Amino acid sequence: MKILMVLTSHNRLGDTGHPTGFWLEEFAAPYYVFKDAGAEITLASPAGGQPPVDPNSQAEEALTEETRRFEADDAAKRQLADTRPLAEVEVGDFDALFFPGGHGPLWDLTENADVKRLIEGFLAANRPVGAVCHGPTVLLQARTPEGEPLVKGRRVTGFANSEEEAVGLVEAVPHLLEDALKGQGGDYQRSTEDFAPFQVRDGLLVTGQNPASSAPTARLLLEALAS
Repeated sequence: MKILMVLTSHNRLGDTGHPTGFWLEEFAAPYYVFKDAGAEITLASPAGGQPPVDPNSQAEEALTEETRRFEADDAAKRQLADTRPLAEVEVGDFDALFFPGGHGPLWDLTENADVKRLIEGFLAANRPVGAVCHGPTVLLQARTPEGEPLVKGRRVTGFANSEEEAVGLVEAVPHLLEDALKGQGGDYQRSTEDFAPFQVRDGLLVTGQNPASSAPTARLLLEALAS
């Protein structure tokens, strides 16, 4: 079982001057779900090398059992520091594809040609695709073989408008993910309260709403892979 995880290379939060990147829990929790299930994990990013970590995700209040496990895992940290350039990875080398979130992907993964190539290629090969929190932004450019938006008529989730409002970044982001998914005809679903775990599977497509959904979304991806 070989799983490709794709992270952002973008490190600036719009015009705010603040740093951003990927959210540590949204990487670490799925990473260990996959690793503990016996998967061989490959990490990639648009620029290759070390992807930027959102420093807010390393604050004490954001730490979890999985992020602490990662911080003590020298082999995992070396792997993260040496991600493969996205242009060099091929669909046929992997069984499943997963996108952690953080705000960074909104800028550099939403309209990335290699991301589009991979998502469409994995689904065409009957291989599952998963994304969590802001990660589902990668689905916005993907199309069906008929040329329709991939998310049209499909059950999906992602970081909610109310959650973006709660973290005070509505004006900073290039688009609100909930609105963008709905705008393409996605059947957007969410938890009844902000920041509660929520994940949904529609066939080979698996999405999670927020950081708390990271591990459950990864487990749902494994279910899709097994079936």
